[in-house]
Amino acid sequence: MSKITVNRNILILHLTVLIWGFTGVLGELISIPALHLVWYRVLIAAVSLILYYLIKRKSLLVPKGQLFQYLGVGMIVGLHWVLFFYAIKVSTVSVTLVTLSSVTLFTAILEPIINRKRISIADVIVGLVIIFGIYLIFKFEFKYFWGIVFGLSCAFCASIFSILNARMVKKDSPTTITLYEMIGAWIGVSAVMLVNGDFNSHMVLNQSDLLYLLLLGVVCTAIAYVLGVAVMRELSAFTVALTTNMEPVYGIILALLIFGHKETMSTGFYFGAVIVLTAVFIYPYLKTKIKI
Repeated sequence: MSKITVNRNILILHLTVLIWGFTGVLGELISIPALHLVWYRVLIAAVSLILYYLIKRKSLLVPKGQLFQYLGVGMIVGLHWVLFFYAIKVSTVSVTLVTLSSVTLFTAILEPIINRKRISIADVIVGLVIIFGIYLIFKFEFKYFWGIVFGLSCAFCASIFSILNARMVKKDSPTTITLYEMIGAWIGVSAVMLVNGDFNSHMVLNQSDLLYLLLLGVVCTAIAYVLGVAVMRELSAFTVALTTNMEPVYGIILALLIFGHKETMSTGFYFGAVIVLTAVFIYPYLKTKIKI
């Protein structure tokens, strides 16, 4: 593969990660509650992917056993997004994105347990550093307690479905898996809304919410995922991991540019955020260069 092709794929990956970072900003801009927001997001994403399959004339059929696996993991994905947008609604985009970075910590703990592997010393070290950073954020931004709790819970769910997806992607197309996960997420969120009586006036969208939801569902979910998968087939796992770690950085910068003073935090928050993000950035290096 030529250097030009590599650079082009890296540029596309950065664009994809930037789009993912913009998700938090859209969550703040959309006025409807988190549960309704996710319902619309996964519905729009699923319809977009179905249209993609129809245009490409690809089969949507999968074995029944795999179908139920994808739908089940999709429900975890749905819970992850509900928690993510709840965190934004009760705190800020910056707080949510930094606490979401703790997915590295949860993965370091859960992956060896789920896959029955030896726990890495590098994982433990990075995990302890992230815990210290999150402690500082709790200490200096305690007014956002529930936002931090929802953000950490969101990261926990992200860790679980990422580990499960890593297994399932060996058996089927990533796009097919994502399609059925979106459907599973939609079914799960719909069931909760039905039980709670949430199919109400909050379902009515104004013009700006509709526009933002289309951006969120089509661009930030369906298209961004297809772009991300395309370049991941060409770039090394290390490059992908390192670039993906830019998501909270891009998200926080976008939030500061768009929301300004509302996203300004205490010095202690930024100190804790730097510790967390530094640990997240050095994690791929430790995993690939230091065999401990």
